[in-house]
Amino acid sequence: MWRDVGVALCLVLVIEGIVPFLYPRRWRAMAMTLAHVDDRTMRLAGFGSMMLGTLLLYLVR
Repeated sequence: MWRDVGVALCLVLVIEGIVPFLYPRRWRAMAMTLAHVDDRTMRLAGFGSMMLGTLLLYLVR
């Protein structure tokens, strides 16, 4: 089980690194825009992302 968690975290790092590697200027602009987003919106986006990830994991496994 811990091996699977490690693999999953490594894949997250790889996927998260794709956009800054390919489009550093756009990524920086997006990060600056996100700095102005209020906490409630950020929490809702994070919650939606977690729920989508959970659903996709359920469908894949």
